[in-house]
Amino acid sequence: MNNSAIKIENVSFAIGSKEILRDVSFSVVENQRISIIGPNGSGKTTLLRCLDKILTGYKGDITVDGRNLQSYNQKQLARALAYVPQSMPNNVPFTVREFIMMARYPHLSPFSVIDTEDERIVNETMEMTETANFADRRLATLSGGEFQRVNIAAAVAQQSKILLLDEPATFLDYKHQEEIQTLLERINTEQATTTVSVTHDINTAAMFSDAVIAIKNGQVVFNGKGEDVMNNEILKKIYEKEFIFVEHPHTGQKLVIPGQASQ
Repeated sequence: MNNSAIKIENVSFAIGSKEILRDVSFSVVENQRISIIGPNGSGKTTLLRCLDKILTGYKGDITVDGRNLQSYNQKQLARALAYVPQSMPNNVPFTVREFIMMARYPHLSPFSVIDTEDERIVNETMEMTETANFADRRLATLSGGEFQRVNIAAAVAQQSKILLLDEPATFLDYKHQEEIQTLLERINTEQATTTVSVTHDINTAAMFSDAVIAIKNGQVVFNGKGEDVMNNEILKKIYEKEFIFVEHPHTGQKLVIPGQASQ
């Protein structure tokens, strides 16, 4: 029987009179890779921030690892899930190793110090994420792709069962986008980590996810397999435009390409 890593039931969230999320419901099974797509301003990032308790005051129920989200304190929640935001400042005065080591805080008591087990976990994480070769560099000296890899490495070192990512490949070139996707696949496979990624890339969502969830105007308008979202009727409902499709030359997977579909 599959267990739910995350269960969201009739979740709504508003800022003042502006409703951002409206009756959102879906479940994420343990070890799944889920992509959340949708237009700008549809509520995708807001949903991730509710899951990480950055935003509070939502209505409805959220369960994380079989436990109601409201019952977690922030340190307990950090052991259950890790959050990689869309962007983070890299001008803080830390080296890569120091930054990743700080992600061990959920496992430390107030007066404990870093021990050999923490060192081992951080070293293994840096090897897995290929960040060990610049471990002693300052964050400010890293390229965009290197810094995003470090952010993900910190989340892995946190040893959470669930990884939330907000546009993990945003602003990266194609090479680094591919490297990030390969890394996330390794984390999912080798660490048995459930991953939930917000993305604007429909092709990435369809190719690298067990399921795709589309949110529009704060509501779930699609929840299904990646191959099933590649349908003009569904995509037009989400994005209010038609798409041109091609087949992947090796897999036959249907992909979308830029351009105006013929009328």
